[in-house]
Amino acid sequence: MRKAIFVGIVTLATTFGSYAQDLEQVKKTIDAEKFSEARKSLKNLVSTAPDKGRNYFYLGQVYLALEKQDSAKIYFEKGKGVKDAGHLNYIGLAHVDLIYGNKTSAQNNIAMAMQNAKKKDTEEQIFIARAYLNQENPEYSKAIEAGKKGIASDPKSALAYLALGDAYFADKNTNDAYAAYRNAYDLDNTLLRAKLQLAMITRNARAYNESIKAINEVITMDPNYGPAHRELAETYFAWGYNETAKYQENTAKALEEYRKYMSLTDTSVDSRMRYADFLIITKDWKALEAEATMIQKMDKVNPRIYRYLGYAYIETGRPDAAIQAFNEFFAKADKRKIKGRDYLYLAKAKLASAMDANGVITNKTKFDESVVDLQKAAELDTKLSVEFSEIGVKLYKQKAYFEAAKLLDLAIKNPASKSFALDNYYYGNCILFGSIDKTPEQKATLTVEFEKANAAYAEVIKASPKTQDAYLNKGKLNRVHGTDASKLLAVADYEGYVKVVTEKGEAELSKEAVKKNLLDAYQFIGSSYAATDKVKAIAAFEEAKKLDPTNKYVSESLEVLKK
Repeated sequence: MRKAIFVGIVTLATTFGSYAQDLEQVKKTIDAEKFSEARKSLKNLVSTAPDKGRNYFYLGQVYLALEKQDSAKIYFEKGKGVKDAGHLNYIGLAHVDLIYGNKTSAQNNIAMAMQNAKKKDTEEQIFIARAYLNQENPEYSKAIEAGKKGIASDPKSALAYLALGDAYFADKNTNDAYAAYRNAYDLDNTLLRAKLQLAMITRNARAYNESIKAINEVITMDPNYGPAHRELAETYFAWGYNETAKYQENTAKALEEYRKYMSLTDTSVDSRMRYADFLIITKDWKALEAEATMIQKMDKVNPRIYRYLGYAYIETGRPDAAIQAFNEFFAKADKRKIKGRDYLYLAKAKLASAMDANGVITNKTKFDESVVDLQKAAELDTKLSVEFSEIGVKLYKQKAYFEAAKLLDLAIKNPASKSFALDNYYYGNCILFGSIDKTPEQKATLTVEFEKANAAYAEVIKASPKTQDAYLNKGKLNRVHGTDASKLLAVADYEGYVKVVTEKGEAELSKEAVKKNLLDAYQFIGSSYAATDKVKAIAAFEEAKKLDPTNKYVSESLEVLKK
């Protein structure tokens, strides 16, 4: 969210301010993403010109860019009563409301702002657009509507087109976003943000060479334009992430460009934390630990430091230190700023602490705590399902079946996951293999697990009807369950297996493993129909006899059925 917020701040000061001389320099500082410097300058302006509402408003916007909503709100509250452009601060308050999900209050604050707006309300509409855009659940249509109103108010406003472009871009409407950015740049060819955003559209299409070329054109126009180096860093990383062969080379280039970005912006705590965030993305854990340690020397109270240390410690093999760091983070952080990934990494640390050197779970309490943390992670971010899947599959391969099932159960809560079908298959297998040796009394306590495993196999079959092992293992599961109802399900499952492998033809039927499974399936089907449908029972045993003519059980069953 941070990036999109400060995009909207660019050059507005000189466009709308009656005291442009002071804000002109602040504008350049903000556009260069030197937020600490901008904050100091704006605090000075608030002190020396307390009657100017835009001073408070832009200071609040800088705090929003730094994700310090409470500090932003303080200045918006102070600025809303100022006579000169104080009404803008109501839009700032609306933005804070939207971030915290207070939509009714946001609407009221926007209404208050518009009551005092002039007929030409381009500036207001631009920031209204950004408020709708830069929140946890963006309201794209409202952002687009506000952007269009800003253009209607001033058709020559490059900034209004920039805001509209950002709204379209966030809504994945690249054609209209491109047109809006192009219009913005045509209206003001000093607006490097617009040209940079055009390169971002190219990057999103994975045309990385073209995107890098376009970003370098911006750098040629202004070699000291820090944001271009940041975008270049992110482009190199995206290229490496999506093309494994280029990962090492391009990640190194990405880090080099990000360090250049840092040198062109500032080395404040806020800037260093942005760098730390990028180190997490690039998974440079040793560098993250070093950076977090440096930040800690500069700011001993910021809870984000403990997040960085926790991430670094678990990835460098120190789970107990990671647990301690995360405990500090959770105790001190604003609960609204805790992410699903924070709980995920705490869970990873506890899970690692719960295992011995061979990966065997030796501390059940720590393991159970890790599952609780993973559940919290899933509640906050369903996209983390791939992480739950990886941990679950690792436990599955170590034959910790019921433990793995708890993790995979979280993974399959996200049907949009790319591994959804496979995760369901592993979940079903966990219950099957974990319950085979259980006593009848123990199986009786697993009714819910058997039902969920059946449903999991059904999802696999739904996604891939030709996956024969899903039918086979579902049949085995229902035999292991052993109730009258589950045995009936097993018959249908085995019949499904027979149908699928038969349709695949001789190449499949000739495989020894398939022959063995078919023999087992036909014997179960035959024995299940023996008391209710002799014709089907005989047919099944006849097929079994073809596979194993010397099988005593099959021969004796046929003899009895044909009397």
